[in-house]
Amino acid sequence: MQTVPFIPDNAPFTPEQRNWLNGFLAGLFSQTIAAAPALEPSHSLKIVVLYASQSGTAEGLARKLVKELNGKGHVASLNSLEGYTPAALFAERYAIIIASTYGEGEPPESAKPFYDQLCLQHFPCAENLTYAVLALGDRSYEHFCRFGVELDKRLASLAGTRLCERVDCDVDLDESVAAWKGILYQSLDGLANPKSGQARVSASAVGSALPVKKDGPPAPSRENPYLASLIEKRPLTSEISSKQTLHIAFDIRDSPMSYEAGDACGVIAQNDPSLVEELLHTLKFEGAVDVQLPRDGATPLRHALLQHLQITRLSRRMVEAYATIGNCRLLFDLLSPSQLTNFEAYTYDRGLIDLLHDYPGILREPADLVAMLPRLSPRLYSISSSPAAHAGQIHTTVAVVRYQSNNRQRGGVCSTLLADRRQTGESLPVYIQANKRFRLPADQEAPMIMIGPGTGIAPFRSFLHERRALQHGGRNWLFFGERSAATDFLYRDELEAMHKDGHLSRLDLAFSRDQERKIYVQDRMREQGAAFFRWLEDGATVYVCGDASRMAKDVDSALHEIVRDHGSMTADAASEYVAELKDQNRYHRDVY
Repeated sequence: MQTVPFIPDNAPFTPEQRNWLNGFLAGLFSQTIAAAPALEPSHSLKIVVLYASQSGTAEGLARKLVKELNGKGHVASLNSLEGYTPAALFAERYAIIIASTYGEGEPPESAKPFYDQLCLQHFPCAENLTYAVLALGDRSYEHFCRFGVELDKRLASLAGTRLCERVDCDVDLDESVAAWKGILYQSLDGLANPKSGQARVSASAVGSALPVKKDGPPAPSRENPYLASLIEKRPLTSEISSKQTLHIAFDIRDSPMSYEAGDACGVIAQNDPSLVEELLHTLKFEGAVDVQLPRDGATPLRHALLQHLQITRLSRRMVEAYATIGNCRLLFDLLSPSQLTNFEAYTYDRGLIDLLHDYPGILREPADLVAMLPRLSPRLYSISSSPAAHAGQIHTTVAVVRYQSNNRQRGGVCSTLLADRRQTGESLPVYIQANKRFRLPADQEAPMIMIGPGTGIAPFRSFLHERRALQHGGRNWLFFGERSAATDFLYRDELEAMHKDGHLSRLDLAFSRDQERKIYVQDRMREQGAAFFRWLEDGATVYVCGDASRMAKDVDSALHEIVRDHGSMTADAASEYVAELKDQNRYHRDVY
């Protein structure tokens, strides 16, 4: 018996749209049912969409994909690989995984336990799984999309069946994602409707022709940022410090932007105009000549180099493209696997201008230059303001990168832009990058331990101001470190005032160069190990922000030692205790 098709109540339509669609489908059904041969109803598939996200991009794509799949009649659910297990994955029939690569080819921190468990499997346990992987990465890094690539290969080696081929996306990912979705949906349609000639009307297809109800202007994004005025720029370090750190504030009062404590501010960066002019002069290219950019069409070369293309560091892909254009045997030798150490030594702290000077005369056409350069990525800075305490503003804490290498003065693309090339009253395009895994404790009375040396202090300044503005009663403990108290004590007045009035219950400082033996935040943690463990036992949530390569690893080791020593546990029991903190959403790391 055939029933009249209808749009379910949870479909992504307004009541008016749903009523119109139900009437349309009923009419279409009544006109065709007598004449058409009986068709088997299309089958909906139960699909789990999983994501491994470091900055939120993979999660956002996964959420959108779930909505689209449900709109197509499937039963799609969303889950993070954080806390997920391979056993749960192998129990699924269909899975789609959107996986970001973090750092030097690593899984995002939240997905590492899942992947470690997956790599322990050595028999065909994924025989019943049909899966697809979308890999996200940045081609300017050596190990582009490596986690997504390895995850895809691993599932295939465990006898999983690919739903479609993996697609590897660069930071400019819209076209790649759209192409992957097209292939994915075609494969799913084939599984749901094995009789290829069968026609069906999908709610999403019909709905796309209907007017969409809009609640207001879309929130600014990387693709559509908000031009925010720079309203404050002041140094947080003294003039005699060996480094420069700035407090930066943007005005967002008239924008549709909103954020939460723990989020990041994305800044659309621009290259140094003097470096762009040096490149043009070296290549003898005219800056006014038009070149084609994938998303922007015809663009003057000077503008493309200034606004759109990454020119300050070298990647293997760039060097390979350059060598291929010029058929350069010397570069091909440097790119050989046996020369990996020499290649890494050459590309370290070098940029495009070095390559042009060291191997001249290769580029003849501006189009070749544009084709070999990756897209310039936005820069993300942890927000150091509180939406409750600093309404209409975004504050960031920026370490200005300046150094000399290979007889050339160099600097960070965005940090020197903010320090040298933008003044208060001028504007920059910005957007909010949500960080839902780095939030204040849900329990307003819960204790909080924050470990943030250097600019890692940024989100904790936000947390402290937010907790005060919202009158949260939980105790707050901060570990902060820098080089010297006299020159590098960031936000000193604010932190000391909060400590004095009791809002900051404890403040432990580690200034590495103020004594003969260098002292770091992890050393202060160990010194206060007994109190630290008591706070954990009292339900404290631990937050870490800052350098991933050394600090975060050292802090994690110190945390395990504190739990082992002051909890009278074995090393294995201490590891289980820390793992339980993560499972309880009480151990968060925002590291880079």
